Amino acid sequence: MFLTTRNYARESGAGLPHLTDRIQRVLNETLSGLDWQYRDSAAAAWVPAVDVFEEADAIRIVAEVPGVKPEEIKISLESNLLTIHGTKQQEAEEKTERVHRYERTYGAFERSFTLPASVEPNDIRANYDNGVLTLTLPKSEKAKPRQIEVQVGNGKTR
Repeated sequence: MFLTTRNYARESGAGLPHLTDRIQRVLNETLSGLDWQYRDSAAAAWVPAVDVFEEADAIRIVAEVPGVKPEEIKISLESNLLTIHGTKQQEAEEKTERVHRYERTYGAFERSFTLPASVEPNDIRANYDNGVLTLTLPKSEKAKPRQIEVQVGNGKTR
């Protein structure tokens, strides 16, 4: 699986940091609560956190999608691109005199993953439990590790 990790925090070397590094740092500090630098899609309102595990017989993708109803989640596979998308609906808030803070995000989300050829696309399974979506992507038989038995010969060499 091909995953890209983005790290915008850079260590400044000797002397003044470059202008682009300074601008990036200002943007990161100013907009850090919006998670703008990690979006897979420009249309996404928020991006669920995911963990990716590779096991001997499968790859598992575990996504946190709290507050999202299972029927609001769509999973598609086109060629080797697996996409999880959906919508987190905003609940009607009770009217109060003062609001101190809004931090929860709502709206559309999308995450895409390029799958390796070793995944068996027809056997992908999805499970939703308590706001956690788990995708199990079984590996094809050719990609699974196997044990090779050592044969004891009769002593003849060729």
